[in-house]
Amino acid sequence: MNDKTYRIEHDSMGELRVPEGALWGAQTQRAVDNFPISGLSLPRGFIRALGLVKWSAARANEDLGMLESDVAQAIRDASEQVADGSYDEHFPIDVFQTGSGTSSNMNANEVIAHLASESLGREVHPNDHVNMGQSSNDVIPTAIHISAALGVSEALIPALEHLAAGIDIKISECGEIVKTGRTHLMDAMPITFAQEMGGWAAQVRSGVERLQSTLPRLTKLAQGGTAVGTGINAHPEFGFGFAEALSGKTHLDFTPNGDYFESLSSQDTAVELSGQLKTIAVSTMKIANDLRWMNSGPLAGLAEIALPALQPGSSIMPGKVNPVIPESAAMVAAQVIGNDATITIAGQSGNFQLNVMLPVIAHNLIQSIEILAATARLLADKAISGFEVNEDRLQQALDRNPILVTALNPVIGYEKGAATAKKAYAEGRPIREVAKEMTDLSEEELVRLLDPVALTRGGIQK
Repeated sequence: MNDKTYRIEHDSMGELRVPEGALWGAQTQRAVDNFPISGLSLPRGFIRALGLVKWSAARANEDLGMLESDVAQAIRDASEQVADGSYDEHFPIDVFQTGSGTSSNMNANEVIAHLASESLGREVHPNDHVNMGQSSNDVIPTAIHISAALGVSEALIPALEHLAAGIDIKISECGEIVKTGRTHLMDAMPITFAQEMGGWAAQVRSGVERLQSTLPRLTKLAQGGTAVGTGINAHPEFGFGFAEALSGKTHLDFTPNGDYFESLSSQDTAVELSGQLKTIAVSTMKIANDLRWMNSGPLAGLAEIALPALQPGSSIMPGKVNPVIPESAAMVAAQVIGNDATITIAGQSGNFQLNVMLPVIAHNLIQSIEILAATARLLADKAISGFEVNEDRLQQALDRNPILVTALNPVIGYEKGAATAKKAYAEGRPIREVAKEMTDLSEEELVRLLDPVALTRGGIQK
């Protein structure tokens, strides 16, 4: 794009200069000039959704006899190119813009009109043709729902299912190994890797279920409500035709919302989805931190596992290797939790008939979906699949774990058990050895009652 030479464009406010190579027009340029704030433009998933909105609108308007077929086809061809990412550099507007996202809607209208006009050989108007039957006030909420629904169904759910499957594969490799359980970060009763990691897999699959429960509301669209929810300037059947066209294009079951006033004035579904993403982030943080603790050491930490060595860990300490993937995952989780706070505040900004923090909702929601999806796959492929279990270290910890005395409670009572545990811990001796001295139980009985494998199955040992 040549930003050294300019052409003159005009809108209802007058003329202004636009870079010669830019596909956008005057309204986009005003937004570029007005909002030099963060350098963050709206994400690829949102631009894709805008392209899909304009494609579906052109299809619906043609089918309803509102738009000439050749104009509609030119708009659809241009919209497809926008949707597939061919012109992302022509969507420069900052996330922190007008709260309705009008600037981004007009950006799409102008770029698509420019491309359609070139291909058709006559003018295609950004408002009269590309934006026919639409308002920014229903386009942007619709694009939020479309981008989020596609991101969840195409990227995040498959990534979470991949992570859960990866955990299952690791369980099949090392699940029977027994280790010391921990509560309050302190030694507790023994568990197996299958039990510990099975908890992770259950968290991940619960996250998938939460997302699936939100999808039916996410696929209800604002399109057709136009300016305030009344549908002014749109054909009465436009919303239905739009949803039908979009569903055929994306293979998701989109429908018009039964109440357009809800769709325009609130972003409750985006807030709901963000809450589900926050829960998945919390699960991700838990799994990442467990991996970090289990990997800690290799000498002065727990050293239960060794994560794959991916890169040098220090610029000053040779040989140091850090748990970089779990650390990255923990930061992603923190970002998603922060994004949720922003989306929650933004969701409260539905003043009368329009929410006026739509672009920041779009940015944060799509970012959360994308980074959680990428992180789930990294955890599966670069952390969980390749860690090695330090069985010798695990066995040493089990042998010296005084909490095993819990299994003797039904036989010797809590008070006697506590005294036995304290003595074993103070003297650094195996609990079985101390229990033999302090109780009337035989060696054979102690071996049976304190068998770590048997203790992972719960119940009273008999």
